[in-house]
This record gives sequence, structure tokens and C-alpha cells, in this order.
Amino acid sequence: MHVIELRFECFDNTTITAAEQAINGLLEAYRANGQVLGREFAVAFNEGEFRVRLLTPEKSSLAKRHNSPWVNVALKDLTAAKILAPREKYIGQDINSEVSSTDTPSWQVLYTSYVHMCSPVRNGDTLQPIPLYQLPATFNGDHKRIIKWQTEWQACDELQMAAATKAEFAALEELTSDKSDLFRRGWDLRGRIEYLTGIPTYYYLYRVGGESLATEQQRACPRCGSKDWLQPQPLLDLFHFRCDNCRIVSNISWDHL
Repeated sequence: MHVIELRFECFDNTTITAAEQAINGLLEAYRANGQVLGREFAVAFNEGEFRVRLLTPEKSSLAKRHNSPWVNVALKDLTAAKILAPREKYIGQDINSEVSSTDTPSWQVLYTSYVHMCSPVRNGDTLQPIPLYQLPATFNGDHKRIIKWQTEWQACDELQMAAATKAEFAALEELTSDKSDLFRRGWDLRGRIEYLTGIPTYYYLYRVGGESLATEQQRACPRCGSKDWLQPQPLLDLFHFRCDNCRIVSNISWDHL
């Protein structure tokens, strides 16, 4: 991933409030389309211009060809706020994040965790994140629903990793059950992505707990009951199970590995 700085200059008298709304509107539109990553953006005002540093999946993530209709509307809103189109400065590659996938995968997986800022759509051959703007818009012109699902999944993951409150158990239910609201929304998004891309797309169902390694290895697919989904070797050193009918991948409980 890459670090980009955007600089916004005013071409006429404006107010901090108008500038704030226009700039933040653009940043949120970029985020909803997967062109910038993360949830918080520090916008600084200094020497008559606004500056913000962003993490992007690729060096060219902010190119016009990737813009959603909402990004283009937000760019026009800058003019109404008396702000010029942003000037882009490339800072460099981020050494603490993953490299985005550039190859067409043979399969994809919807996978994230509370420590990941990248796209939750992963190349099934390499596990590299696929920039969301490289996919057809999932709903209403961009990928806001995928971003929202990812945020909810990560919130549940952080609760269960902290293991400090009773909320841990509710969070685990959302992550591990195929009956949960989080699974239902994610699995539907997975189907939408598969339909739009024509590439088999799977949902990662988190697994923890269980009685033993032996019982885990006998675990059936929660949707169809098949026991043929256990893989000879874990896919990508992570997924021990894959059901091609239900489009689910999962792991042997981390408690027994």
C-alpha cells in the first residue's frame, strides 16, 4: 500500500466549516469506494491550504478512472466551497502494510480481521487484498456496504480478542455462526461479488472453541452438513475447510492448533 498527500487550496474566500464539509465529504466518498483506507483522516490547515495524508491500496488509487459517481459529486462540491481540486503528492510505499493483488484470481474470499485496514476481498491464490474499486460497484455506485460489513466484523473481532466483557460471547456468535446477522449480510455480499465478477467467491467463517483436534477434523459444513470440505493441506496456511457448494472456508479451531 502507499501513502499519498492531498493538498487543497482555496481560490476565493470561504469558511473553515464549508471547507471541512467539502473535504471530509470527498474523503468519505473515496473511502466508500475503497480508494483510501482507514477510518480517520487528520486534515491540517497551514499557510492557507489544507493537507491530509492517506493510505491507498495502489499508487494510482486516486486516478479519475477509479472514481465512483459519488466521488465525482464530492469533487464538484469542492468548487462550491471555493476549493480547488486537490493536488496529489506521492510520499512512498507503506512498509507496514500488504501489497495489493494485481492478478486475476481463480477464486476470491471475503476475509478480514481487526488488525487489517486493507480490502476484505482477497485473492484466493495469494491472499493479497483486491482493491474494491477494481471490482464492479456492489450497490448504489460504490462499495459502502462492504466497508460497513468489514467495520462490524472487525468490531466483533476486537471484542472477542480482548476477552474482557460478556460482550465477547455475543461477538463470537456473530463471527462463528452461520445463523448470525453478520454472516447473513457478509454471505449475501459474497454472492453479489461473485455474480458481478464471475469469479468463485467464498466467505470466511471464523472458528474457535471445540472439544479436540480430532473432533474438529470431523466437523461438517454448517450449511449443508458435508464432511468432504476438509482440505489435505490448509489453503494459504489458513483455511483448513472449503465447501465449494456453500462457498464457505473455515479453520480448525485455533484452540487446537
